[in-house]
Amino acid sequence: MGGLLRPVINKLRVKEILKEKNITQKNFAFQLGMTEVGLSKSINENGNPDLKRLNEIAAALNVPVIELFEPPASGSIICPKCGTAIKLSAEPVSKE
Repeated sequence: MGGLLRPVINKLRVKEILKEKNITQKNFAFQLGMTEVGLSKSINENGNPDLKRLNEIAAALNVPVIELFEPPASGSIICPKCGTAIKLSAEPVSKE
């Protein structure tokens, strides 16, 4: 046994969302106060942005944090920092 298990982490959809919104990574990085390289490293397949950065990205894109991730097949994601399973659910938001 001896080896560490790596949790399955849902892939970030930031690049896809940027494309949908016609925003370049360069402009988005500037908006976040990051370099384009720094943003790319954060959102690529091996990226591991912390919750603060995820919140900043979501706010800048005007989407909930949950939308930054590909939908999980099981209804939960694994926290990339601590490995805890987080159950996801979504409810319609009423606009009052």
